[in-house]
Amino acid sequence: MISHDLIERAPKVLLHDHLDGGLRPQTVAELADETGYDGLPTSDPHDLAQHFVDTARRGSLEEYLEGFAHTVGVTQTREALQRVAREAVEDLADDGVVYAEIRFAPELHTMGDLELDDVLEAVLDGVHAGQATRDITVAVICCAMRTAARSYEIAEVAVRWREQGVVGFDIAGAEAGFPPTQHLDAFQLALRECFHITVHAGESFGPRSIWEALQWCGAERLGHGLRIVDDITVTDDGDVELGRLAGYVRDRRIPLEMCPTSNVHTGGARSIAEHPIQLLRQLRYRVTVNTDNRLMSDITMSGEFTNLVEAFDLGLDDLQWLTVNAMKSAFWPFDDRLRLIEDVIKPRYAALREPATAGPRDAAR
Repeated sequence: MISHDLIERAPKVLLHDHLDGGLRPQTVAELADETGYDGLPTSDPHDLAQHFVDTARRGSLEEYLEGFAHTVGVTQTREALQRVAREAVEDLADDGVVYAEIRFAPELHTMGDLELDDVLEAVLDGVHAGQATRDITVAVICCAMRTAARSYEIAEVAVRWREQGVVGFDIAGAEAGFPPTQHLDAFQLALRECFHITVHAGESFGPRSIWEALQWCGAERLGHGLRIVDDITVTDDGDVELGRLAGYVRDRRIPLEMCPTSNVHTGGARSIAEHPIQLLRQLRYRVTVNTDNRLMSDITMSGEFTNLVEAFDLGLDDLQWLTVNAMKSAFWPFDDRLRLIEDVIKPRYAALREPATAGPRDAAR
């Protein structure tokens, strides 16, 4: 089995990572003190980290999201947003991520003196500062909230900052009762501007959510998308039958931004071993692996890969396939994606296969 050390050295691509779900516990405590936020259950970083994990592991998306009140609460200033964005870039690069798309909801950070453009400027300043000290490429995705009425504004500000590193528009939050079609004007704006779209769909709600995201909202990728398995039947004889939607998603090579650890915590899967990512990978869907919320789920990309290696006996070839899938599916310009695949990802995986650095199984490949 591939070692965790080898996985840490492997190049990784991350498409689905929430800025407000990936703060360092120490940073949360320090920002609370600096900004006067008094809602934290504890100021001890170790205990605070455990609180976020305990809150996230209660088995539903709605309960999972409760911890974000604190991370959002401490990031209402320009300085706080710059810091957490910079630290996110540093932490991802230190974990071997070579390309990442970090997403966040700008509207959640306007409860103080900041306007939407101020929020974008601060986050992008932090991202650029992080990139200046690390070997990583990072882009930003703006999320609107399903339960709010500012999606058109968010689409506008996302497009407005596209030249500075914003590459896509998303909508997030509880799915049940809040269909993406309630925000069609925002999606239509993004489409008219030739702007990239990904939609949280099929995380906690069924194929209908996925269908609306694709057919009405113009989604190019599906955030999570694990409920596509509800349209797939595996017979007792092991035969697989795809419904029309499941077949469409596979035929069109629509990327699935899968977040295994988070999905277990929100009740989307009972365990990593029972996560539909293995079935979907075997059926050759465009599967990608992501962290979702590194703080809440106490996970890294290396941790996600390690869990999948242990559950499904994956090898370096499998990890490279998943990584290339993600890079192909990124919202970064095509030439730059190709360069990262050919000049960074493939050569680094090739180096890991050398007998001096690889285990017997991978050396034999």
